[in-house]
Amino acid sequence: MTPIELRQKGYQALVKELGQVDAIRFLQDVGGGFGDYTQERQQSLKNVTRADFWQDI
Repeated sequence: MTPIELRQKGYQALVKELGQVDAIRFLQDVGGGFGDYTQERQQSLKNVTRADFWQDI
């Protein structure tokens, strides 16, 4: 499982268990984060095509 797949499954589990609003509240509460988000995001989306993007939506 790739890091992106793991993150997606984690988000799905949170939403299933908490609902959308409380899942977002939880992520905001624990999401102080670290590192360079912009660089990590660019790297993780480097191979995503438009077709992939629209399929995920």
